[in-house]
Amino acid sequence: METKQLKSKANDRITPYSDQELEFFRQIILSKLNEASQELEALKGALREEIDNTSTKVTYSSHMADVGTDTRERDKIYILYNRTRKFINYLNRALERIENKTYGICKVTGKKISKGRLEAVPHTQLSIEAKRRQR
Repeated sequence: METKQLKSKANDRITPYSDQELEFFRQIILSKLNEASQELEALKGALREEIDNTSTKVTYSSHMADVGTDTRERDKIYILYNRTRKFINYLNRALERIENKTYGICKVTGKKISKGRLEAVPHTQLSIEAKRRQR
């Protein structure tokens, strides 16, 4: 396996992965980005629908338990929406690291992040070693 090391434009870091491997990771990230974007749109629609329904329900129902349930559902959707948006941001930053040739380097240890870890969590910036230290 060829591990062509390429100098980074951004901060003189070197990626341990070849252009072919970086393209492999890019495809994984793009696939996840597509899925997350679709999920975000669905959540956006659900949130709009929940807000519209709440204004209608408040008019017809004034029972506190109903209002509480509606609020809880809206909050759950909002939390999922924010979590998905955050995930999309992580994926976009991973694409930037691929572009800058800094992808696959642990930001704590400075060592190569294993290919298996990047396949499982392609947006990670931490090696297993660094992640374990966080606990």
